Amino acid sequence: MKLYQIAFLFSLLVLSSCGNPKDSKKEDKQSIKINQPVEEKSTSQDGVTEIILTGNDQMRFNLKEIKVDAGDKVKLTLKHIGQLDVKVMGHNFVLLKPETNINKFATKAVDAKDNDYIPQESNAVIVHTKMIGGGEQTTITFDAPEKGVYDFICSFPGHVALMQGKFIVE
Repeated sequence: MKLYQIAFLFSLLVLSSCGNPKDSKKEDKQSIKINQPVEEKSTSQDGVTEIILTGNDQMRFNLKEIKVDAGDKVKLTLKHIGQLDVKVMGHNFVLLKPETNINKFATKAVDAKDNDYIPQESNAVIVHTKMIGGGEQTTITFDAPEKGVYDFICSFPGHVALMQGKFIVE
């Protein structure tokens, strides 16, 4: 191997090892939050199911499936673990009635900016949170609907493609 090839490989090695260790730790923490279990359910003794749902700047919820028991009170906390402003990367949680066409709902939601992207004339929503931005969180409490499988989404324009999941009432 020639000297210039060795020097080139050595510089690549040095450059690839450079970087702020804090940045890589931050990325690791973010990936851990993103890759949490597919389902999460933790019921307290008083019949309240507490759910923590996170959304990030990459338009991802940490959960794709949420299971609750019929008759339970549900306390859902939505945390925006990203940094972007609500106007750029807002997130909410919208629980839809069965057989709601998600894409049609999302199309109507685009025009409902002043109402947290929830169409006022729609009767498809069971419950929803307010829209939040990076570093914010919001909590809602509601009674679990009857047994069945429901869709949940983020209704911010364009987010529904990646930010949706199943809300299962057993």
